[in-house]
Amino acid sequence: MSISKRYFALVEGGGTKFNCAIANEKREILVEKRIPTTSPSQTISAVIDFFNEQKKAGFEFHKLGLACFGPLDLNPNSQSFGSITSTPKAGWSNVAIKKELETSLSCDVSIDTDVNAAALAEFKWGASQNTTVSIYITVGTGVGGGVVINGQTLKGLVHPELGHMLISGVPEIKGVCPFHGNCVEGLAAGKSMEKIWDQPAENMDSSHPAWQVEAKVLGNFCHNLLVSFSPQSIVLGGGVMAKKGLLEQVVANAEQSLKNYIVFPYQQDIKHIITAPGLGERSGLLGALALIMDF
Repeated sequence: MSISKRYFALVEGGGTKFNCAIANEKREILVEKRIPTTSPSQTISAVIDFFNEQKKAGFEFHKLGLACFGPLDLNPNSQSFGSITSTPKAGWSNVAIKKELETSLSCDVSIDTDVNAAALAEFKWGASQNTTVSIYITVGTGVGGGVVINGQTLKGLVHPELGHMLISGVPEIKGVCPFHGNCVEGLAAGKSMEKIWDQPAENMDSSHPAWQVEAKVLGNFCHNLLVSFSPQSIVLGGGVMAKKGLLEQVVANAEQSLKNYIVFPYQQDIKHIITAPGLGERSGLLGALALIMDF
């Protein structure tokens, strides 16, 4: 067995931290480090240093999976392929992250959005196995979504920006997205909840009205996803979804919103379609592995 198939380099690049790891063919994480997301030069240099240290320790690799925050240029024919584009993350626009890692680490880098990669991992090994259409949504500081169709992540004109789908019918609050106002991210992201309710989401107990509104927004969101993509699996992950009972409320709201319009196949119902991640908190990091590792 060649060394290139024994070890894989993984990067889950987020707006607050870069999770870097070495994995083997059994999907075991052998070494892991979290690097704060600061400036591009500082962050990428720290990532490169980490992987060079692993090479010296004997973890030689020739493939790196990069599940990265975006927006990204994912068009292989583009001169800026593999670059972060017009991100609101200060200083990170037009950073050619794929090229920098390939050049510095002398390896092939496969790149996709963090949520597309997580969707692929859930399809390969998690809650979305044996599906033809599946979606992964993360509800955390922001809201993002990835789509897998017939085993491939969806990339068209650019890539899905599901978190900026507009949501109506929620008069209780006003969205705070600087671009779109009442989009999912502007209404339901952790950072948005804090602005809307004047306190962090983690400080709100279960009786706080914010959670009923949150479930309504996300239920409407799932309604839109179901009628748009007809997915067999919608996985809801991220820190906000860790709130006890929220998933069940989202399912109930989605079901109420659909009003029995969708007739589900035999032995399937909405609570088996809208679920928690099968990979727990590892969907993103294993998503990086899914980009470079065959079944």
